[in-house]
Amino acid sequence: MLRSLATFSIAFLLAAIPATNQPLAKANGPMPNQTGFASVNGIEMFFRVYGHGSPILLIHGGLSDSRVWRAQIAALSADHMIILADSRGQGRSTRTEEPITYDLMSEDYLELLDRLGIEKTDLVGWSDGGIIGLDLAINHPERLSRIFIQAANATPAGVKHYDPKTAVVPELKHYDNVADEIEALWANEPNFTDQELASIRVPTEIVIGDHDEAISRRHTEYLARTIPGARLVVLPDVGHSAPLEDPEGYAEAVLSFLDKSDTELAATPSGPIRQATLSLPSDDRPSAASR
Repeated sequence: MLRSLATFSIAFLLAAIPATNQPLAKANGPMPNQTGFASVNGIEMFFRVYGHGSPILLIHGGLSDSRVWRAQIAALSADHMIILADSRGQGRSTRTEEPITYDLMSEDYLELLDRLGIEKTDLVGWSDGGIIGLDLAINHPERLSRIFIQAANATPAGVKHYDPKTAVVPELKHYDNVADEIEALWANEPNFTDQELASIRVPTEIVIGDHDEAISRRHTEYLARTIPGARLVVLPDVGHSAPLEDPEGYAEAVLSFLDKSDTELAATPSGPIRQATLSLPSDDRPSAASR
């Protein structure tokens, strides 16, 4: 339920952004180098590419779309190539009758990278985008340089106040309404094991807003402990929708991780962001299922 409420607030904010993006780009930021639809994995995937330099793939959260990143484009594209896309069935991208899963969306993004001629990229993933990032790090680590994973969960138990005894788990199948399909996805997936998470060797930053409404702090700490060498940070004064709530701070957080050398990261483990050593808030105490 909390994840649904967080998604509703995101959808409300996105509704204020015009669907016609070319004039918006001229008024408020850089123009894309490329824009259009790529035929990938049986769908037409809407994408944009900005800037030049080492690539960063940004993946939005569930039931939103790539417009959530519009306030970060200028800062991130100053020294990087930025790839934005709408995930399957969301935004302008189409879908098939095949049920949406994280594996399927991961394959979509891999094919998009192939179409763009990008062999290896940094990845910034928010919520569902973070889960896709973890999926890629487990199954296709050779395609990733570093991953910035914000507000993601490894299992449905990572959602705040999850109770397996009362959880409603709809069948994971194709629904006419994509919102119903994504809700079913959230109830059934992801299901990454400890062993899969421990197999990740891509340099990783696990990130959460200090008052995230949807994802458990305890579960986020579990992710950072289980992924070898992962950095754990808390973004101050933001919740689940951190890219929308503090666009400038979010871009700074991303670049402070992606642009530092391995030596610099080791020397400044928390960077400009305070490290997650906080005690759990009273509403985030783990249930038996939330690790």
